Amino acid sequence: MAWLAAILCLSVVSKAVQCASPFNYTFPDDFMFGAASASYQVEGAWNVDGKGLQVWDEFTHTHPDRIFDNSSGDDSAKSYYKYKEDIKAIKDMGMQFYRFSISWARIMPTGLPNYINQRGIDYYNNLINEVLSSGLFPLVTMFHWDLPSHLQRFGGFTSDAIVTYFEEYADVLYKNFGDRVKWWLTLNEPFSFANGYETSLMAPGTNLSGIGVYLSSHNMIKAHARAYRLYDTKYRSVQQGKVSLTIPILWSEPLNRSSIADRKAAELSLQQKAGLYCHPIFSKAGDYPQELKDKIAERSRAQGFQKSRLPEFTPEEIEYIRGSADFLGLNEYTSYLVSAAKPNLELSYENDIDANVYIPVQWIESNTSSWLTIAPKSIRRILQWFKKEYGPDWEILITENGFADDGTLNDNTRITYLATYMVEMLQAMYIDKSKVIGHTVWSVIDNFEWTAGYTSKFGLYHVDFNDPNRKRTPKKSSFFMANITQTKIIPKKYLKVAQHIDAVEASSRSRIKLLPFVGVGAYNKNHHTMA
Repeated sequence: MAWLAAILCLSVVSKAVQCASPFNYTFPDDFMFGAASASYQVEGAWNVDGKGLQVWDEFTHTHPDRIFDNSSGDDSAKSYYKYKEDIKAIKDMGMQFYRFSISWARIMPTGLPNYINQRGIDYYNNLINEVLSSGLFPLVTMFHWDLPSHLQRFGGFTSDAIVTYFEEYADVLYKNFGDRVKWWLTLNEPFSFANGYETSLMAPGTNLSGIGVYLSSHNMIKAHARAYRLYDTKYRSVQQGKVSLTIPILWSEPLNRSSIADRKAAELSLQQKAGLYCHPIFSKAGDYPQELKDKIAERSRAQGFQKSRLPEFTPEEIEYIRGSADFLGLNEYTSYLVSAAKPNLELSYENDIDANVYIPVQWIESNTSSWLTIAPKSIRRILQWFKKEYGPDWEILITENGFADDGTLNDNTRITYLATYMVEMLQAMYIDKSKVIGHTVWSVIDNFEWTAGYTSKFGLYHVDFNDPNRKRTPKKSSFFMANITQTKIIPKKYLKVAQHIDAVEASSRSRIKLLPFVGVGAYNKNHHTMA
């Protein structure tokens, strides 16, 4: 931590740290703060009170070797029983909302509407009521990767049938909870979950290389639109809520800014991982980005396919999907350097855009999640990109932003991450006029972090997973967030820190590590260093 101490020392003694900007790095009065969790990652109680099996139950039980510490979310943080403590933690930090997800299999054990589990309905009613009685509001995610196993046997999101099943699930949620839930997210990170159809590294692990991501993404987009239009036609006039989805955008920066090939590869990387979902919903034209359609069609023909591996929307579907969001839910964590790569005809979505992905060794990297570095400029660049691509009128809610470590209570690096990202976010709001309405920290407590298991901790509160009672303890970052929500201002010392990190980022191109797989939640065991 010597780097941080040195920077903070400079920032304290330097009068240059005084902010000359008229907005003084102060949040608007109506800006919303919250913290997040997800059902499988925190609830535990995997087989109680009528809950059905879902794909992460089966994945961790069948393939424990694919989880770094051979663990599962069977008990996790036991939030099924201790949700009141988690809500109190958010309230104690002075936040306004709790983002959590509903387990589809806890509500509908098979995922089908012929049987609704009343005990699941009761649990989420109690959770929602506790959130409201604590003076917070619920931001509810319908699907955070825990697909009922019964539906996966039908093909899951690679089957067109899932679109109707998801709409029926959304109907149950609106009907039971929509009188109190006014902020809905249909899907969390469709690209990340789609990786489970592309590789064996994530649930459901079907390994449909080159086809799985596109086929499942196509159906997720249609399922989202069906849930949105259902709210429009049946519930909006009475419930008066908002519906969107979360899209993860990890900023792609060209390795060589003067290289046309690198710039093109970086842009295609953005379009493949973000535009694939943003463009059909948020663009004025709808449909997939044309350059991505052309690239995948060209590569598919070269591989011997008669048509593109990227499915096509009908004209009616394009119109139906276009505009099917009330705001953007943005999950933003980090940045990568991207360079052009030689064409590779091996069947894989990663090979479709002819790009290599790197991180500089000089960047501050999480000591537990190898895909995650501190790159605060990324959040402003993403907001600028989204505004350029889709116009200035969309409101944006940062639905995840956070940093992983080994669980230390004295988590200064997490504080640096959050503070510097907020510095850049405020610049985007005030200088670039991006309409950011709120910020959500991932996560409120330490939890099961997918293939990293319990080795990687994102929580503002520490959870002792060796304690049968899963004792929660506030970390230093929780007090930092409490100060932010109370004062509505970023401490000035972090402006200098952000400037230093930006300077390092701008000059870091010579020593880089190749990332063999880029995906939030996937544990990367190997990096290759290039000097």
